[in-house]
Amino acid sequence: MTGSHELILVSGVLCVLAIFAGLLSARIGTPLLLVFIGVGMLAGEDGPGGIKFDDFRAAYLVGSLALAVILFQGGLHTERAMIKRALGPSILLATLGVALTAGVVGIAGIVLFRLSWPEALLLGAVVAPTDAAAVSVLLRAAKVKVPPRVVAALELESGLNDPMSVFLTVALVELLLRPETLGHGRAALMFAEEMGGGIAMGLGAGYLLVWLFRRLTLETSIFPVLALGAALAVFGGAQSIGASGFLAVYLMGVVVGTHEHPAAQSVERFFGTLGWLAQITLFLMLGLLVTPHLLGPLLLPALAIAGVLIFVARPIAGAASLLPFRYSLRESAFVSWVGLRGAVPIYLTIIPVLEGVPHGVRLFGVVFVIVVVSVALQGWTIGPVARLLRLDVEKA
Repeated sequence: MTGSHELILVSGVLCVLAIFAGLLSARIGTPLLLVFIGVGMLAGEDGPGGIKFDDFRAAYLVGSLALAVILFQGGLHTERAMIKRALGPSILLATLGVALTAGVVGIAGIVLFRLSWPEALLLGAVVAPTDAAAVSVLLRAAKVKVPPRVVAALELESGLNDPMSVFLTVALVELLLRPETLGHGRAALMFAEEMGGGIAMGLGAGYLLVWLFRRLTLETSIFPVLALGAALAVFGGAQSIGASGFLAVYLMGVVVGTHEHPAAQSVERFFGTLGWLAQITLFLMLGLLVTPHLLGPLLLPALAIAGVLIFVARPIAGAASLLPFRYSLRESAFVSWVGLRGAVPIYLTIIPVLEGVPHGVRLFGVVFVIVVVSVALQGWTIGPVARLLRLDVEKA
């Protein structure tokens, strides 16, 4: 019982500290997500907190729950106008863009560090997706206005690109561990199940939930609980059958958020609060999970890959994906710069660790550094870059 009470105490204290640290950091413009990670690291075994946390299975479970909430909330806040403006560009960024990013980073891994091609592509796959929480929060925190279709493309992409990265990560892990089982046919079937299943379950569950909201007579406070249970059930159910829970729960949120029903206001308020709790929990946990003194030997490789990702891979992927939709060079450059990495890449590296991929823990450390660099460098400079590109920037 004492251990349980101490765990509750530590969780509450960390949450409060993270919020107050965030308030202080806002004065100097520090990205909040970086602050949450920093608080987690300070509480960890190398910091004054001295908490040793290395349970990757627990981290995967907590991360899955948090991301299900974050993605559903992201779907809820997606407006019909955003979909009309940028659905095509977002789909290409979330598929072709992810594949190109993974490929360019993979080539860099082979050339710079002599990794095998499956290892190099695995590194590329886990760092390829942009992060819904990071993009949404930091775009708003930057207090700048850019063309609506640019914002729409960035936010829709960040909600849609996780499934492609998950598919590539799982396929490459299988290729590394059981190469004889993964042929072209098997890979194509996995892709079809991942995407098709996620789309079908997400849209179906979303319309069913809207129908229930319109038919059930419940207290207003019960509707958000129903939505939470449904979102978790859809995420877990999709993942269990080989479909994309990430895509399913996001599309479910989009359907619920873009249709009128009596529960709209209560559900949005509830998930606005719960989404912040999920983000704080996720980033604190990832900060606790990393062991800073082990990152020293990984800094140079990680910084090199971060440079390739930010200055080469993302611009190539962004330009290629947006070219058919006649985005200007300045718009394409801004979309490339705001391709922020966040919790999802770190979360994805837990999969190779749990599956026993050689050097999985090193991959986790490298990706952790890449994410910190991305959030710090790109997150701190969204406003200046928007003004430099002269995208009709105005103070909010």
